[in-house]
Amino acid sequence: MSEMSLSPSGTQVEIALGDQRAVVVEVGGGIRAYEVGERAVLDPYPVGTMCDGAHGTPLIPWPNRLEDGRYHFEGVDHQLPLTEPSKRNAAHGLLRWQPWQVIERATSWVRMGARLFPSTGYPFHLEVQVHYALGEDGLCVTTTATNTGTRNCPYGTGQHPYLSPGAATVDDCTLQLRAATRILVDPERQLPTGTEPVAGTVYDFAEARPLGDQKLDFAFTDLTRDGDGRAWARLAGPDGRVAELWADHNHPVIQLYTGDTLAPGRRRRGLAVEPMTCPANAFRSGDGLMVLEPGQAVSTTWGVRLS
Repeated sequence: MSEMSLSPSGTQVEIALGDQRAVVVEVGGGIRAYEVGERAVLDPYPVGTMCDGAHGTPLIPWPNRLEDGRYHFEGVDHQLPLTEPSKRNAAHGLLRWQPWQVIERATSWVRMGARLFPSTGYPFHLEVQVHYALGEDGLCVTTTATNTGTRNCPYGTGQHPYLSPGAATVDDCTLQLRAATRILVDPERQLPTGTEPVAGTVYDFAEARPLGDQKLDFAFTDLTRDGDGRAWARLAGPDGRVAELWADHNHPVIQLYTGDTLAPGRRRRGLAVEPMTCPANAFRSGDGLMVLEPGQAVSTTWGVRLS
């Protein structure tokens, strides 16, 4: 473990296996970097800066955006703080800027943990662990959430890794994601308004094709899965290497974001491919929302590799 007490992302926890190396951080419990040899697989952010664009961050207990930060659950109205005041949204959950602890670790894996105690807008007890493990097939990430309280709690999760194009930008890459449906959003607040089939549109990535200057910040669903129940997104760089992300059956939604609203020097340096258990606004719509009973735990898994 590298002690980086002055780093905005806190302690840096490095794991390694062969020529693979990953760095997991204390603040937010996310993954700051993952590389194979000299080639980045996930687009990193510098150790001396705050995490931008939620790079590598677990999104718990809801991913994406929640309209007005307000929802109704089991007969009670709840109001969360707005983390996107200009859009009047609560975004990306409650653990993004919280310190996480190393629960257990070895050379090639680490288990990070955090607890949510009752707070304004989310008066529930939730214990979360994220297990990052390097193996022969790349990085595997398993998130386990347990309701440690005495009543039901609403829950959703996602994570926000950015696939790396190597030394290039995403403009020079090809993308493949086999999904039949795009979730439409309103341009002002980026909240769901409906769906549309992607076949024959510019959002059809069933066959790998160049991204060019196309801007993406949309969620996709009705994902095609392989025999193991995994959905895949593949970003092929001009160097001939392909960063591949898979998500298990618990993730019916994958969000794609080309990073166009990041700081100028950081834009389009990676493609966010965000596996999510539910779409935006699930606390209000109920779409894909999990309800955990007291003592109930749920685990979700995704992974990434370089080919």
